[in-house]
Amino acid sequence: MKRTRSGVGPLTAVAVAVLVAGCGSERADEAGGGPPPVGTAKPSAPVDFRCPGEDPAPEVSSPASAPVPAGAPTDHYAENHGFQVPFPLHGQDRCDGLAAVGRIEKALEPLRERGDFSPAHTREALMGLGYGPGAVELHQSGGTVVGFLIRAGVSPLLCVKGTMGRAATEVSAFGGYPDHPSCDRPSGGH
Repeated sequence: MKRTRSGVGPLTAVAVAVLVAGCGSERADEAGGGPPPVGTAKPSAPVDFRCPGEDPAPEVSSPASAPVPAGAPTDHYAENHGFQVPFPLHGQDRCDGLAAVGRIEKALEPLRERGDFSPAHTREALMGLGYGPGAVELHQSGGTVVGFLIRAGVSPLLCVKGTMGRAATEVSAFGGYPDHPSCDRPSGGH
């Protein structure tokens, strides 16, 4: 029986090399190297509008959007930690986030003014707003600061985090994290 070489071995090796090299690389359309492939829609810019009770000229970084940490692009810090950057809220979701932030600040302010930083009382105040026991996570730091994380909505995901301490109550809302189905900050990465 006569054997022939088909060339499948080198072709397979090239295909594996291309797949392995794919992690962390840029696609041509991401790097500005051309239009997106035919048949794919280019995402439209999110639409924001003034929410009820909001000042006429909202700032770009509103209380309902989480801050974006700065990274040193030369060492790929920002790229490698992008999975820990929460999604900002836009449109009606942003308005829902601002409303949740306002309700939570109003509910916690009497506790803060009394100097009551008890996790039990904080949980009670948050559950009084309709958040179930499984939706509220609390932690206390030094006896005078209570931190909280609330899963306020499921579809779309609406997360609210904040702290209540002697000086102030700080609350922000965001839309979860990339590749993470929960409100807690993911750890790990690639």
